[in-house]
Amino acid sequence: MQALVVLFAATFTNNIALTNFLGMCPFIAVSRDVKTAFGMGLAVTLVMTLTVAANWAIQRYLLEPYGVEHLQFIIFIVVIAAITQVLELAIERFSPDLYASFGVFLALIAVNCAILGVSLFMVLRGYGFLETVGYGIGSGLGWMLAIVALAGIREKIEKSDIPAGLKGPGITMISAGIMAMAFIGLTGLI
Repeated sequence: MQALVVLFAATFTNNIALTNFLGMCPFIAVSRDVKTAFGMGLAVTLVMTLTVAANWAIQRYLLEPYGVEHLQFIIFIVVIAAITQVLELAIERFSPDLYASFGVFLALIAVNCAILGVSLFMVLRGYGFLETVGYGIGSGLGWMLAIVALAGIREKIEKSDIPAGLKGPGITMISAGIMAMAFIGLTGLI
């Protein structure tokens, strides 16, 4: 039951993108259309879930018993990079169109601070394995929810009549800020 609470909280009330403001570079850059945003959200969710599970096991069974927790950043980043590389190869092989639409941002999942942040938060909060997996899935789904919602808003705004000074990054940042206020407003639920 605790894992479901953690999953729900990570998706909505503690959204990694909109309440912790992690992973903002691909969040802004890849949110131009809903299809690409959805694909990137799935990729980030998959990488996030796999890496937090792997990093939990590494932390619990390798770093802590041998007293080398200070290597945590390096090892977590290596795990994230390896899983991202495998995912990138799979997407290139099975969906070349999606691979092309991601451009450089698919490879940049490896340095997405949201993924490293989730791995580090998992350690700081002392989650067990099921809570860690729930947190990874919830954080990934929350990031995907945020990027798809922003992509939908950006598609609608593109057809709207807005002042020239706000077009592009200006209105995108305003939209993301309003979304963040809405998600932060949910923090009292859990």
